[in-house]
Amino acid sequence: MKIAVTGKGGVGKTTFAATLARLYAEEGKNVLAADVDPDANLGLALGFSEEELDEIVPITKMRKLVEERTGANANNQFYKLNPKVDDIPDTYSKVCNGVKLLVLGTVDTANSGCVCPEHVMLKRIINHLVLRSNDVVILDMEAGLEHLGRGTTEGMDQFVVVIEPGARSIQTYKNVKRLASGLGVKKVRVVANKVRNEDDEAFIKERIPEEDLLGFIHYNPEVIDADRQGKSPYDCSETAVEEIKKIKEKLEA
Repeated sequence: MKIAVTGKGGVGKTTFAATLARLYAEEGKNVLAADVDPDANLGLALGFSEEELDEIVPITKMRKLVEERTGANANNQFYKLNPKVDDIPDTYSKVCNGVKLLVLGTVDTANSGCVCPEHVMLKRIINHLVLRSNDVVILDMEAGLEHLGRGTTEGMDQFVVVIEPGARSIQTYKNVKRLASGLGVKKVRVVANKVRNEDDEAFIKERIPEEDLLGFIHYNPEVIDADRQGKSPYDCSETAVEEIKKIKEKLEA
């Protein structure tokens, strides 16, 4: 299973991605969760301490590693398009609660079409995880559509778009589905988060095709409290875990 979790900022992508990863780990699966968000906080949601996370440097910020693998440096603007990356997931990941965390980071460029050594490394690592890894791979993507424009997530089994009951989230889902088809990703599914009542559920059902809707995660103060305390929602809310467990079952089916 190779899943990219995407959506606009603040909708709860990380909460869903982390809880899903913990559920797979609980089953005994080999789980690799990759944080591709420049504002990386997947680790906290998995249960890492702030001290542990402070020691992790995103792969795209490891200048020496990028130079060694791609051959690019200040004196050489030519670089390999297929650098060696197969050892990176095991070498640079950290483990907590049975989940391997790899912090990939993102590429800070003004032009989404820019090709640079860091982007080549990022895309190669993700392609390795998708095509050659036997792990369950869950990518917590950066907010928005930048990764789709660069084709970073090409080859995923499916995208899961986390949305809120609102018009802007619905628009994000439509844009992701349109762009994903160009990458050859056939399945774009939806998880509705922060759902308050039946009116919110009806709003979502009217706008998301039934075959794309995986389920609802209801507004939950326990999840908010977990975030405030820097804890994993998996350890703080049985209700949220049960809702995501049902979503996981539908995701697999």
